[in-house]
Amino acid sequence: MSMAYEEYMKQIVKPMRAELTNAGFEELTTEEEVVELMNDSKETTFIVINSVCGCAAGLARPAATQAAFNAEKKPGKLVTVFAGQDKEATSKMREYFKGYEPSSPSMALMKNGEVVHFIPRHDIEGNSIEGIMENLQNAFDQHC
Repeated sequence: MSMAYEEYMKQIVKPMRAELTNAGFEELTTEEEVVELMNDSKETTFIVINSVCGCAAGLARPAATQAAFNAEKKPGKLVTVFAGQDKEATSKMREYFKGYEPSSPSMALMKNGEVVHFIPRHDIEGNSIEGIMENLQNAFDQHC
């Protein structure tokens, strides 16, 4: 891949990354950061697998940020990895989603190192922001 292409993609995804980080999500960009989080986290963790696709922009990111912001019961940690951009970090994170097919975008709620709730892409596209938020808020209420 050319350096020009890589730089172009970094610039294109910058606002897509910022939408989550500005809402308090910690961005994990390396495999080591993912391993450190998973080894050290004793908190309920909400993970968003970010993506450049339209359903990430129009549904997943807005629903995730609003649900996390508005929930009465909140996860202790909010994190994100970016599929197609931070490939090693995303691949490593997906290793922790045992039993779930890779999906971008997707969201997972983990507790004690186990996935307790998972929302794959097919439950994001074609849904409404409100429907996704309700799904997340129910999961937060149950597990946080």
